[in-house]
Amino acid sequence: MRAGGNAILEKSKCFALRIVHLYQYLSSQRHEYVLSKQVLRSGTSIGTNVSEAQCAQSRNDFYAKLFIAYKEAAETRYWLDLLYTGKYLDDNAYNSIVQDNQELICLLASITKNSKKPPH
Repeated sequence: MRAGGNAILEKSKCFALRIVHLYQYLSSQRHEYVLSKQVLRSGTSIGTNVSEAQCAQSRNDFYAKLFIAYKEAAETRYWLDLLYTGKYLDDNAYNSIVQDNQELICLLASITKNSKKPPH
């Protein structure tokens, strides 16, 4: 089974790379290690679960993996908000990465909603 073609797979991979770069920046330039580890874990987990969904054994397995990715995307938003509120991210960096995060949340919400429907 495929998650909406390759769009979600590519977007989640690109987002994971942005998160890795963000982690590198936060730890080396801002000396922030607690929140950055959390955002690294949840932000890269999105793509991992989307990738696992590509090899799902059943429709339910597919849904479960993508729903976990959806929850990880929501968690990532939480950590990004904390980083912004804590002044570790400026407006431009925050708005840019949150926009990508929100796109993933919307795509995953749509895919999980549609994958729960019975096949025609």
